[in-house]
Amino acid sequence: MRICLVYDCLFPYTIGGGERWYRGLAERLAGAGHEVTYLTLRQWPHGERGDIPGVRVIPVGPRMALYGDGGQRRILPPLVFGAGVLLHLLRHGRRYDAVHTSSFPFFSLLAAGALARLGRYRLVVDWFEVWTESYWREYLGGAAGRVGSAVQSLCMRVPQHSFCFSELHAARLRAAGLRGVTVLRGMYAGPLEARPPARAEPVVVFAGRHIPEKQVPALVPALAEARRQLPGLRAEIYGDGPERSEVLRLRAQHGLDDAIEVPGFVAAEQVDGALRRALCLVLPSRREGYGMVVIEAACQGTPSVVVAGPDNAAVELVSEGENGFVAASASPQDIAAAIARVEAAGEDLRSSTSAWFSRNARRLSLAASLERVLESYGSESARR
Repeated sequence: MRICLVYDCLFPYTIGGGERWYRGLAERLAGAGHEVTYLTLRQWPHGERGDIPGVRVIPVGPRMALYGDGGQRRILPPLVFGAGVLLHLLRHGRRYDAVHTSSFPFFSLLAAGALARLGRYRLVVDWFEVWTESYWREYLGGAAGRVGSAVQSLCMRVPQHSFCFSELHAARLRAAGLRGVTVLRGMYAGPLEARPPARAEPVVVFAGRHIPEKQVPALVPALAEARRQLPGLRAEIYGDGPERSEVLRLRAQHGLDDAIEVPGFVAAEQVDGALRRALCLVLPSRREGYGMVVIEAACQGTPSVVVAGPDNAAVELVSEGENGFVAASASPQDIAAAIARVEAAGEDLRSSTSAWFSRNARRLSLAASLERVLESYGSESARR
């Protein structure tokens, strides 16, 4: 099969769940003998090239800052990327059997959809998230939010084979009238064998971008509250973003400079090591399309604390009391209470977390999803 993957980001030049998904998908497809092209924005310095072994990586737009100062996505990069995808598929669309794109940024989906009949390719779309109209208004403001919501609705009208990675967002697609939505549970590309749980240290870990929806600053007062009951508790907060300065400000305000490490982005091996010895992962996000880091923690036998919310699909990966707990809110008291429950559960919770991972690893693996993805590309790929 000749497959074109379309995403404006490329791991490891940018880091996130979508980047990991498309990188893993490209590698697996190429390894299975398919001819794979990856369209993206250039995110590497001049003189370098984006590289995925066995995959043709084509930048269809220049290097651009994807996020503004407030952590919201800028509008210009999606427009530029959409135009680049349109031009590429106009010239080369007929060389592909399938074009597989993320729904966001929406203009690349609209471009691929507009040329699908001319290019005679099968259009496959991943919907990591489906935002409500109220969230669009909150994210972009009144007028711009209405435009964003309208463009999202327009993308749902494009003929496509649709994938989601949570029941939350699949239900929203179906409610909007999109038919044939398939829920993929697997995005995890790591080892499928659970590691024997290590003895926990009194440290909680966060790993991810410091953007508003992740609510990373909430970890600082939550740790201060948890230390009332667990005086030796510490935190390691990995990643970077526009809210990192607020994390540092709150750390100083609460007098926790010696108790909270904020090292920025570090090597994946360092994050894995931190998760392995952590008491728990704490993910205070109010909006998640999946929650990959919950699975990565469970592979180490480390339970997770996530926060309940109408836009947080990560709660679907936590079985209460088995591989972690769901805090009622991101308030210091609620997060601290969930951390205290993890500490009280002790080694039994680490053992049950490891057992949870062993039972679910195959279902949550990228390999399991790849089988469904290949079927969606058409009968030729199914035969292969």
